[in-house]
Amino acid sequence: MPSPTVAVLAGGYGAARFLQGLVRVVEPSNITAVVNCGDDVILHGLHVSPDLDTVTYCLTGELNPETGWGLKGETWQALETLSRLGAETWFSLGDRDLGTHVYRTRRLREGAPLSQVTAEVSAGWGVGIRILPATDDRIETRLTLLGDPLTEIGFQEYFVKRRHSVAVGSVRFAGAALTSPAPGVMKALEISRILVIAPSNPILSIWPILAIPGIRAAVNLRRNSVVAISPIVDGAALRGPAARLLEELGHEPSVAGVARLYSPLASVLVIDEADRRRAQEVEAEGMRCVVTPTVMHTPSLAAELAEVVIGALS
Repeated sequence: MPSPTVAVLAGGYGAARFLQGLVRVVEPSNITAVVNCGDDVILHGLHVSPDLDTVTYCLTGELNPETGWGLKGETWQALETLSRLGAETWFSLGDRDLGTHVYRTRRLREGAPLSQVTAEVSAGWGVGIRILPATDDRIETRLTLLGDPLTEIGFQEYFVKRRHSVAVGSVRFAGAALTSPAPGVMKALEISRILVIAPSNPILSIWPILAIPGIRAAVNLRRNSVVAISPIVDGAALRGPAARLLEELGHEPSVAGVARLYSPLASVLVIDEADRRRAQEVEAEGMRCVVTPTVMHTPSLAAELAEVVIGALS
């Protein structure tokens, strides 16, 4: 049986781990990852694309497993020098990782679009799938603090500097209305046999992608070919603030709450065995529910999950 074409809406560590399993069950050249770039940031004059890099490093086996970001075997001499000179160093950039950001920044300043630079970085790391930023244009995830509508901060300040310890009142995606999908994104969404919404934070990783004009409508048109994976397991997120953020923004932090968010976009929701008792609630939202282990402690477990996801629409 020929390998299906698959497009994945991706952002963060959960998506990277899922893609690491997917390449074991689907021909890598048949996979396109459409990756969030709403959390891109300029630091020390360098353009940093955390989600693009996490996906890239994970697929090469070089991602630091202890942090879920950055590279294995990092040293921190550049960061130590910046600290000595009085620069802010709350966002850790390792010496190996700096090479990627220096290259990306130089190519962007030369006029290359982010999608082209991403292809060059992917080729340099020997990645077999196609990695696309959702847009070549600037989009920025911005968060307003709960009870303090005059204080709005960027994603990295919220997630890294403040360690997502502050309550959020609202989220917006600055500049989204002026963006357009990166070359190849719409075609991948239109022709891929299966579309997957990865187990990423719905608000901070998936919503920025869907905020780009044309993308949400394209996914909605393919609803019967879309399967989503819940990032919430037994009422909690395995990493990060997804569950708490959903609750702060008025959504139920459960697989039922995820189903309500994704039911206009996907016909199937994959949930963990820990939430089997809530399968009927998912199906009450108009989605077919598939129950399977979703916690990806190893690449082999990620591959087993990928098999189930692909099989759900095969």
